[in-house]
Amino acid sequence: MILRSTFLHLRIPFSFFLLPVFLFALALTPNLDPERIAIVFFALHLFLYPASNAYNSYFDKDEKSIGGIKNPPPVSRQLYWISLAFDLLALLLGFMINLHFASMLFIYGLVSKAYSHPAVRIKKYPFLSWFIAGYFQGSFSFLMAYVGLNDFHLDNAMNSKIIFASLLASAILWGSYPMTQIYQHEEDAKRGDFTLSRLLGIKGTFIFTGIVFSLATAGFLFYFNAYYHIQYGYDFMIFLAPVVLFFVYWFWRVIKDETMADYRHTMWLNTISAICMNVFFIYLFLKSSGVLDAVLEGY
Repeated sequence: MILRSTFLHLRIPFSFFLLPVFLFALALTPNLDPERIAIVFFALHLFLYPASNAYNSYFDKDEKSIGGIKNPPPVSRQLYWISLAFDLLALLLGFMINLHFASMLFIYGLVSKAYSHPAVRIKKYPFLSWFIAGYFQGSFSFLMAYVGLNDFHLDNAMNSKIIFASLLASAILWGSYPMTQIYQHEEDAKRGDFTLSRLLGIKGTFIFTGIVFSLATAGFLFYFNAYYHIQYGYDFMIFLAPVVLFFVYWFWRVIKDETMADYRHTMWLNTISAICMNVFFIYLFLKSSGVLDAVLEGY
C-alpha cells in the first residue's frame, strides 16, 4: 500500500508545470496518433516526472515548502523504491513505442538521479544545475516527446526547425528555474546547495529571470517568423501577458519587502505561467494541425 506521504512526494499534479514542453512538441508533430499521444503523455507526466520528484524528495528530506507541497511530510524508504518503480513503468511504456524513446526516458532518469544523489548532487553547483535542469526539462524533454509522438529515431529530429524549438523550450526553463528556488534559500543553505538563486540574491533572481525571459520571447518571435508566421509570435506575447503582469507586480512587492519572495507567490507565478503556456500551445496545435480552422468553418 502506498503511504500518503509517498503519494504526496510524487507530486503528480506538479507535472502540469512541465506540460507546455509536451504540448509544444505535439504542436510540431506531423504524425498524429491518439495511442502514441496517450503513451507518451502517461510515460512522462504520470511516471517519469513523478519518479524524479520522489527521488529528489527522498534525498533532500525537506522540512519546509517545496514545489507543489507547502508542508512536506517526512519521507520514508518506500518513497525511494516507488520512485524506481515509476521509472521502470515509464521505461515499459517507452518500449511500446521504440528503443530510441525508451533510451531517452532512461537517460532522463539517470540525470535526474545525479541531480539529487549525494554522491554526485549536481544540485549544489549553481550554474551546472541551472543548465542541466533547464536543458533536460526543456530541450531534451521536447526531443524525447517529439521522438515518442512520431515513433521516430532521434536522427529524424535533427533538423533546424525542431532543434530551434527544443532550445526555446529550454530558454523558458532557464528563465523560470531560478524563480523556483527563490523561497528555498534557507533550506538550500542548510544542505550546502549553492543554487543559482542564492548566488544571484532575491532581487538579482528577478532581474535574471526578466532578462532571460525577454531573450526567450525574442527567440519565439524569430522562430515563428522563420517557420510559421509572425502572428504566432504576437499571439505568444498576448497569451503570456498575464505572466508578465504578475511578475512585475510581485517584483514591485519584493522590492519593498523581500519576505514577499515566498512559496505562495512562487506557486502563483508557476501556475499562471503554466496555464498561459499550456493554452497557447494547445492553440498552436489546433491551428497548425488545421483542427481549429476546420471547426471555425463548420466541419
